[in-house]
Amino acid sequence: MKMSMKLFLSLLVATGLLTSCDLTVDPTDKYDQETFWLGEKTARAGLTGCYAAMTDQYLFGNASVLWEESATPNAYNYDNRLGWNSIALGTQTADMAIFNGRWVAAYRGIGRCNELLDNIDRNTILSRTEIAQMKAEARFLRALFYQILVTYYKDVPLITTEAQLDQRDLPRTPHEEVVDFIIRELDEIAPLLPTRYTNRADAGRPTRGAVLGLKARLLLFEASPLINTSTSTDRWRSAANAAKAVMDLGIYSLHSNYRNLFLVAAENGSESIFDVQYIDEPNMGSSFDITLRQFNNAAPLKNLIDSYWMLDGKPRDESVYSGSAAYENMDPRFKLTVVYPGSTFMGEVVRPDGNNSKFKTPQTGFTFKKYSIYDAGAPATVEEAQIGENRSEINYMVLRYADILLMYAEAKNELGELTSDIWNTTVREVRRRAGFSAASALDYPGNDPDILREHIRYERRIEFAGEGHYYNDIRRWKIAETVLPETIKKHDGTNIITRTFDANRDYWWPVSSTQLELNPNLRPNNPGWGN
Repeated sequence: MKMSMKLFLSLLVATGLLTSCDLTVDPTDKYDQETFWLGEKTARAGLTGCYAAMTDQYLFGNASVLWEESATPNAYNYDNRLGWNSIALGTQTADMAIFNGRWVAAYRGIGRCNELLDNIDRNTILSRTEIAQMKAEARFLRALFYQILVTYYKDVPLITTEAQLDQRDLPRTPHEEVVDFIIRELDEIAPLLPTRYTNRADAGRPTRGAVLGLKARLLLFEASPLINTSTSTDRWRSAANAAKAVMDLGIYSLHSNYRNLFLVAAENGSESIFDVQYIDEPNMGSSFDITLRQFNNAAPLKNLIDSYWMLDGKPRDESVYSGSAAYENMDPRFKLTVVYPGSTFMGEVVRPDGNNSKFKTPQTGFTFKKYSIYDAGAPATVEEAQIGENRSEINYMVLRYADILLMYAEAKNELGELTSDIWNTTVREVRRRAGFSAASALDYPGNDPDILREHIRYERRIEFAGEGHYYNDIRRWKIAETVLPETIKKHDGTNIITRTFDANRDYWWPVSSTQLELNPNLRPNNPGWGN
């Protein structure tokens, strides 16, 4: 998919078609809606445009997933990129860029998918088999964009046809109706997609595992206290079944090395279920490397470092390693995830004050190394590399197998069914891959659901630290009101700023003031955001 994505994105840019979901242009020099879907290359390029929508900076592009981490106790965004620091502080307003930008980006992707689905059958050059495959892929991507929308905005307009003028005045569809639509779509396309692709050029296309994994993620959110529906038990059950179905495919496994999992060499490997594909070409990569090396605007906080347990799988104050020196004898994932004072990064010992010559850690004294090519032992040529914005080629894993294992464990625990056998095939395996060896860290801690929940939530925070998942975890667990209000700190305990969280308002994003002006029928806004 990497070479295919590069080829077709170049075609889209050259023909001026990768601009919006609507394709109405001057037919004297560009394709129009009547001819675009009739060509072989242009029709395939239309599908690539659906994929390209994911790389918008308000979705998975630029360094968005890193900045999202800074709306949690894990990280700090000092320059308020897209408004993420305002969200963390509890000072967000309905006119912020992120609220409007994510809405627009998701609907742009939905619009492109709808255009393809409503027009691709008119193509007489492509085979019916290829058209059916393209439609299944577009339906998956549309489901992904809708999953994003319902996760942040709750009620959103459900649009399933190509753009029409009357769509601009549609009201918001009730949350549960949109969720049910997504689930129906995923159920219908799961058997239409292969379990794996044999051609490397197809890497990045959704598989049956990706469909089931997205369904599990959606249902886990829908079963949560945040939704508070009478169907939560059914949602937990369905989430568990979807995750188990991924496991039963028998084609995924945890990558052997946690650090290497986030490098180019491991891309599209055994743990990858669905990735956003990036390549080292202008505006066809992410900004992970420059964000972590130079901007330091997704800087890990002392709260995250203090949350790591020790080698025996216990919090520091309960551990036999409680007297260890700072940063020693911790969960092995710590040193594979975080750059810290006194460690070596890019061939240089990290200074506590952050004034390092090759990289910057001034905000908190820390940075993430996950999703960056940079590390302690990188070759000199890489250490000196200046990877610019939108040039990082490491894929972003939207879904990976460790997530499936932990989703299954969580759902089974909430159903009161997390046995030692299930623990051993899920949480134990994730910890074993992380580098734990002590029995106290690996063995089943007993059948108390509260204790098991503590372990699972710890695993999710640490396993996915820096990957942008924790914000939605603390929302769906409805603990944001407990964990977000605090004075965040640098590595040495120096205060940075105090955050707040309004439980009556901040669990859901507002429909932006821009969208309300364009379409007053989107009112009423979510609670706490006025009309």
